Amino acid sequence: MAVVSRANRAAAVAVALTLLVGAGSVAKAQEGEATPAAPTRAEAWIARIVGPTVIRREPWGGVLMRIDGRARWSGGPVGLLVLGTRTDTEGRVWLRVRLPIRPNGRFGWLRADYVRLSRTRYRIEVSVSRRSVRLLRGGRVQRAYRAVVGTPFWPTPKGLFAVSERVPQPNPEDFLGPWALVLTAFSPTLTSYGGGPGQVALHGRSGASLSDPLGTAASHGCIRIPNAGIRLLARAAREGTPVQVVP
Repeated sequence: MAVVSRANRAAAVAVALTLLVGAGSVAKAQEGEATPAAPTRAEAWIARIVGPTVIRREPWGGVLMRIDGRARWSGGPVGLLVLGTRTDTEGRVWLRVRLPIRPNGRFGWLRADYVRLSRTRYRIEVSVSRRSVRLLRGGRVQRAYRAVVGTPFWPTPKGLFAVSERVPQPNPEDFLGPWALVLTAFSPTLTSYGGGPGQVALHGRSGASLSDPLGTAASHGCIRIPNAGIRLLARAAREGTPVQVVP
């Protein structure tokens, strides 16, 4: 999956930040000093990276990766889905977060005081067999869309993922439509595709992608929905929003 964005970095950042403010995503975790918890169908916690930091294999363990506050394609914010917490002997809270790296399902740990925490009531659910995408808010389905999913040879990966970044496309009439929501999911069969690392996205449908009807298994692993749907998801599902993909 190739995402067009480098030439439009400034515009992408501005749009992403506007969406974040509009969605109220800058609310800190100090909402009553609540402790972040594992995601449910009704609610999830997001850790927004505010500056360069490291992700560790275990609390105070070895460094797994380094990460900064800018997303790869859009240059926008980096938000990580919180999977759980642990408090060390000195009272510091560590966050277990979903990572946008291979293999699928990879997680790591970082200190809660190095990020900005917020909650989201949104969740995206994808059914590969039903070839459908649903947007939930507070555990209730708000919208449902027919989708194009991966072929048996290039399957859409299953598991609990998250929105890694939202990338507005410079030409909504091109293959990806108006938006691409890059996920923390990677193709199990493609290590590279279209100039990218084989990362899966949820995106719109325009141009040549319209030749594959909704409700079919015809993609290289990405999930395509109508453009009206991807515009709504881009407004609601900020970086770190959980995306559950089931068979």
